[in-house]
Amino acid sequence: MPSSNLLIFSLPLLIITLFPKSNIAYASLEEANALLKWKETLQIPNNSLLSSWIPISLNSSASFPCTSWYGIVCYADASIHRLNLSSSGLKDTLHQFPFSLLHNLTHFDLSVNNFFGPIPAEIRHLSKLVYLKSSENKFSGAIPPEIGKLSQLSLLDLYENDLNGSIPQEIGTLVSLEVLSLYSNNLSGLIPSSLGDLTSLNILFLYRNQLSGPIPIELGDLKNLIHLQVSHNHLSGSIPSSLKSLSNLQSLYLFENKLSGLIPIELGNLKSLTDLEVSYNQLSGSIPSSLANLSNLWYLYLNDNRLSGPIPTELGNLKSLIDLELSDNQLIGTIPSSLTNLSKLQWLYLQDNKISGPIPRNFGNFKSLNGLRVNKNQLSGSIPSSLGDLISLKQLYMHHNQLSGPIPSEVGNLKSLTDLKTNGNQLTGSIPLEFQNLNELQRLNLSSNYLVGEIPKEFWKMKSMLYLYLSDNQLSGTIPPELGSFCDLLELDLSTNRLNGSIPISIGNWVHIHYFNLSGNKLHGNIPSEIGKLCQLTRVDLSHNLLSEEIPSEVQSLQSLEELDLSHNRLSGSIPNAFTSLPTGINIDLSYNKLTGLVPASTNFVNASIQGNPSLCGNVIGLKLCQSQITKNKNDPFRHKLILVIMLPLIGAILLGLFTYGLIAYHKQKKESPQKPVDEESGDYFSITSFDGKVVYDDILRATNDFDEAYSIGTGGFGIVYKAELQPTNVVAIKKLHSSSENVDHNGFLNEVRALTNIRHRNIVKLYGYCYHARHSFLIYEYLEKGSLGSILRSDVLAKELDWLRRVNIVKAVANGLTYMHHDCSPPIIHRDISIANILLDSDYEAHISDIGTSKLLKLDSSNWTPIVGTYGYIAPELAYTMVSTEKCDVYSFGIVTLEMIMGKHPSELQSLSTDYLVLANVGDSRIPLPSPQVEKQVKSVLSLSRACLNSNPNRRPTMRQVSNLLMKDQL
Repeated sequence: MPSSNLLIFSLPLLIITLFPKSNIAYASLEEANALLKWKETLQIPNNSLLSSWIPISLNSSASFPCTSWYGIVCYADASIHRLNLSSSGLKDTLHQFPFSLLHNLTHFDLSVNNFFGPIPAEIRHLSKLVYLKSSENKFSGAIPPEIGKLSQLSLLDLYENDLNGSIPQEIGTLVSLEVLSLYSNNLSGLIPSSLGDLTSLNILFLYRNQLSGPIPIELGDLKNLIHLQVSHNHLSGSIPSSLKSLSNLQSLYLFENKLSGLIPIELGNLKSLTDLEVSYNQLSGSIPSSLANLSNLWYLYLNDNRLSGPIPTELGNLKSLIDLELSDNQLIGTIPSSLTNLSKLQWLYLQDNKISGPIPRNFGNFKSLNGLRVNKNQLSGSIPSSLGDLISLKQLYMHHNQLSGPIPSEVGNLKSLTDLKTNGNQLTGSIPLEFQNLNELQRLNLSSNYLVGEIPKEFWKMKSMLYLYLSDNQLSGTIPPELGSFCDLLELDLSTNRLNGSIPISIGNWVHIHYFNLSGNKLHGNIPSEIGKLCQLTRVDLSHNLLSEEIPSEVQSLQSLEELDLSHNRLSGSIPNAFTSLPTGINIDLSYNKLTGLVPASTNFVNASIQGNPSLCGNVIGLKLCQSQITKNKNDPFRHKLILVIMLPLIGAILLGLFTYGLIAYHKQKKESPQKPVDEESGDYFSITSFDGKVVYDDILRATNDFDEAYSIGTGGFGIVYKAELQPTNVVAIKKLHSSSENVDHNGFLNEVRALTNIRHRNIVKLYGYCYHARHSFLIYEYLEKGSLGSILRSDVLAKELDWLRRVNIVKAVANGLTYMHHDCSPPIIHRDISIANILLDSDYEAHISDIGTSKLLKLDSSNWTPIVGTYGYIAPELAYTMVSTEKCDVYSFGIVTLEMIMGKHPSELQSLSTDYLVLANVGDSRIPLPSPQVEKQVKSVLSLSRACLNSNPNRRPTMRQVSNLLMKDQL
């Protein structure tokens, strides 16, 4: 090498040797320039603190980035050791980050920003890193295994990102790691057993991911572990008994997984434990009494499992316990009185079990208790008066038990109470006057008991009341006007009592109320005009009373209204034109009153229930035309044709024969000659629609291109179904009847029309009308976008759109529709062909029952003998030998449909199914993931109901009213 080149090569080394600070300056300058280059790639908000990052020159002080740049900390050697840019609003990837130049970095914090993309493998260059925090960003992809190269790391926080894939085994090499937080990502796969090598680990947070498989027994080697959280995953298997070795453990969170098996008795060795949460799993067996050894325990959550057996009396030794939740299990026996030793207890949840016996008398010892839930058990006896000593109590749930006797007046001592539910019991006596002292009470539900007497007028003192339910009792007297003081009331249900008198005008003070039900009483007088002030009302039910006089025009102010039921009263006068000001799509029921005159021209009355008002008239299905309409149309040629067609059945055999002959000749001519335009054909129109029959007929032929196959969407009981777009916003389904007379059951056709014209329910397909013509006859239905339930369940792709909550709601909707047919129609209607093919879904997946063409009006004095009809696999077994169709046949078919909804396929092997079919994991549709614990509870209730509906003895099947009530109660 030439001497000159050697000199050039050696000079920097000589400078570094003689002047070490020059090397420091050079290193800091290189790091600073690299960060400036990275800064240029970032999306930075205005007025960012990164504006302090400005270029430096060789003449600048070497320590300039270390003293003036935001987020930069240097050590004595002037190289960058800490970089903290948390909560800076930065957005970009880390592809341009200078990992290789910042090799002295010990602390790196990018948390709470908008960084995205993968975490680069180049992070391995930060070999001196002790603290790495990139949480609360949008990083995606897998955690790079190169993180295992960061051997000095003590904290690794990557939580709340979009990371996926598995946790790399290489993390187990980070032997200095004390905190590992990977929660709230999309991580999957197994928890690496190598984590058991992290003997310095204090905190392990892996919750809110999709991790599966068993909990590694190696986690029991983490002797220094204080907090272990692996909840909200898909972990399965049993809880490893090796966790007993975690002697320093303070919190153990395993909830919301799929863990099964027994709760290990060894958990009683974790003497430092303050928080044990294993709820929302599939744990079984009894509660181990060894848990009573956890003397420092504050929180014990065992709820929403499959635990059985009695509640151990030893739990009364947990003197530090603040919260005890054992709800939603299968616990039996009585409530141990030893629990009252838990003087610090604030929350005691025992609901949804099979606990029996009385509520212990010494429950008044819970002086610190805020919430007590013992609802949905089998508790009996009276409500102990000692509950009045729970001065801190805010929630008291005792509903759906077998409690009897009066409500103790001492409950009025609970001045902090906000929520009280005793509904669904056998309570007697009157409502205690002492309730007036409950100034903080917001929800009071005393429904479905045997309470008598009057509603105390002193209730007005409960100024915080939001929800008041007193329905289904034997309350009498008038509605106290003083209830108008409930200025914030949201829901009121006083239905099915013996209340009389008038509706007080003070209801006008309830300006926030959205549900108002006074049905099933003996209220009389008029509907006060003050009802117009209740602008937030969505549901109003004043049916089955003795209300009279006119409907107030102030109803036009109810612009939030969805349902209005004024049926079965004595309302008179005309229907006010104010109804035309209401939003469209409201379910209106004004049936069985004494209303007169013209029905207002509103689309809401196209599908309204207005039967039972003989003096009503108008151009509405089921009503006669008013005299003014008859006079107006008497010279209309089309009107003459309509009258002629109506009179045809009375003309006699001769004209009928001529008509038949003419019809045959027409068909013969049609075959021999070209098709004539519709408007040139001879033929009569017989139409029941809200519009001109001929216009509708022509529009439908035009919309379907004369019933071209391209518009066919299925086949119904009487013919082919077509989709017709009459207008861009008006799409209907047309059921075209078979044209051949030998294929048409005209009696069945007319029976379907008569039945459907009287049905007005949100869960039953609406019939707009029908047209009869010599060439075509068809029914006009509402069009439902999603089609039949059967077509969806048969498709593996479409079935995934029906999650568990949607399936439960479909079952409820079908139950509601059948309940209406069986119990609210006069006379009742039997469907006789309930199957998944006859259940249609709208765009919101709400179910509607269709094809009631095979139904028969149930006359209570008839035998209903009929040939067997229905779909194979859904027919009740008794029809094979009784030939008698009853409502219980529909109940059986409903049970099959319900089970099919859960299974995703027809339960053709029903007889071979054991009681295990109530276990969702055994029979649930495998095409969708198991539901959350909250929804699973509803699904189990639906499964249980399906069993009752499929009882071989029809007399032991519930009615559809009972089914609907049980499904509704399950929501409370």
